[in-house]
Amino acid sequence: MLRKLVIITIIFLPLITNAQVSAGFHYSNLPFVGINYEIGDRFRPELRIGTDTFLEDVSLEGVVTYDLLDKTDYEFYAGLGARSEDFSGLVIPFGLNLYPLDNKNFGFHFEVAPIIGDVDIMRGSLGFRYRFRSDE
Repeated sequence: MLRKLVIITIIFLPLITNAQVSAGFHYSNLPFVGINYEIGDRFRPELRIGTDTFLEDVSLEGVVTYDLLDKTDYEFYAGLGARSEDFSGLVIPFGLNLYPLDNKNFGFHFEVAPIIGDVDIMRGSLGFRYRFRSDE
């Protein structure tokens, strides 16, 4: 039941908010969607849900990232978090968000994240991100 509630929240939350919320999709061998809230333009707690899997096997991941570089066209970040279910353990993401278009709400991201736990793996992902904010 909790997983269904989280999935419904991720789908509908962006429709009713326009503050510092953003959503993204990461494509990799462990793909996931994420929704986050920017705190002070540098901190970004994010809830991530695995995709391309059966609903009863959905992996949840929570990370908090910090923008080491925060420019108009890009953000370089590092963070720390945890992952449950398949490949559970500590997650240490490093990534780059790029906003090359005139609309700085839409961008692309690249991330590398060691996952240390049940099995130590290095996950690489790329995807897109949309920021639901109207101040730019």
